[in-house]
Amino acid sequence: MTRTYFEADFSNYTIANPNVLSDVYLPALDLTLADGTTEQAIENLLAPGHRRAYFMNAHCCNVRRHDPAYARAVSHADLLLADGIGVELAAKMTGQTLTENLNGTDLVPALLKEAAKRGKSVYLFGGKPGVADAAAANLIHQTPSLRIVGTRDGYQGAQHSEAVIADINESGADIVLVALGVPMQELWLDKHAHLLNAPLTMGVGALFDFLAGAVARAPKIVRRARMEWAWRLLQEPGRMAKRYLAGNFTFLAHAAMTAAKGMPVAPGARRILDVAVSLTALLMLSPILLLTAIAIKADSRGPVFFKQTRIGLNGNPFTMFKFRSMATDAEQRRAALLSTSDREGACFKSRNDPRVTRVGRFIRRSSIDELPQILNVLRGEMAIVGPRPALPSEVALYPERAMGRLDVKPGITGVWQVSGRATVGFDEMVEMDLSYAATRTVLLDIALILKTFRAVATGKGAY
Repeated sequence: MTRTYFEADFSNYTIANPNVLSDVYLPALDLTLADGTTEQAIENLLAPGHRRAYFMNAHCCNVRRHDPAYARAVSHADLLLADGIGVELAAKMTGQTLTENLNGTDLVPALLKEAAKRGKSVYLFGGKPGVADAAAANLIHQTPSLRIVGTRDGYQGAQHSEAVIADINESGADIVLVALGVPMQELWLDKHAHLLNAPLTMGVGALFDFLAGAVARAPKIVRRARMEWAWRLLQEPGRMAKRYLAGNFTFLAHAAMTAAKGMPVAPGARRILDVAVSLTALLMLSPILLLTAIAIKADSRGPVFFKQTRIGLNGNPFTMFKFRSMATDAEQRRAALLSTSDREGACFKSRNDPRVTRVGRFIRRSSIDELPQILNVLRGEMAIVGPRPALPSEVALYPERAMGRLDVKPGITGVWQVSGRATVGFDEMVEMDLSYAATRTVLLDIALILKTFRAVATGKGAY
């Protein structure tokens, strides 16, 4: 156990408007989380009074469903912070959007910077021998004014709780970070937090490993793509496979089933199918998604994702996601290329489109560029099966009969997509979609999904 006191000037961190966090109940998780920005979370955590805070990710939710003691400990927390894309997707299943991903690896360092500014001290408890000390050294290097008044490992140093409590209280710490892993840290705090004098206690999982440099964080491009879990899986496949593959799938499947309970039978069945297929695809294809993002970034300048307004159910616009397959000025050049369209009617398609990049040609041919639309399905804006989502400019040119395409959600795949895609004329596409809208069933959707694999494998009509 060591104690470190270090004072220095700190002036580079400013707190934003200190609005309070809001409570958001997520039916898909049967859980109430604190929602807001990082700045709001920091303000709440450092406010006067005693608080106990935990981070809730997909793994935590899985443990909570099967461990009554952990579930009880979670229920006694003052703040539960949404951590990770899994919880975000679970929220979207019931039409809710969380403000920010409040994960501990990003939030806690920012919290400690603000704590240093306010003269508050911190105690690090947990991790393998030496890890808390290394984390403390790096924190002081990054924020010299931070006062770390004690460290203690989570092995030999954690054997006698009475000694741990006495040491923490003697240190006078304002903040106690406990890194014993889920569910041990929550169980320890649930049993002992009332004996600690520190106003703020937090369970922080593997945070000390990241702060100490023992585990490397994913590159920023991977974090922005919300694929940090895939990076962790690649780093430690033996230890993380069960949590991130089987665990994430179990979590999302349970959340989808729970979210669908309040839906009418037919829409609910189709929504369950959409969510189940999307989540399975997201997990299985995550390496391809990651490699595609890297390839796009290496091939041409610009963002990895292409966002475009499309028209959805009942004519409502939404933002559709795709991997970027064209140059960044593609939209500005579109009007000049309309005369080169290979398809008659409102929908533009050109086999030799000069706007397409080298990587873009491959991902369009293999339909990889469409995969980010999985996010639109999870958000409820699209379905797995349905008409191709149209541009506002295309809908503006629709004849009256074609407007019937908007009576169902647009889809990633559909009758048109498995029947030749760009080789199918506009009028024929409209008739296909109207026929689907009049006769669609869950069984028909499953049949079209299975046919999609063959269409993708042959690449027919994709360019």
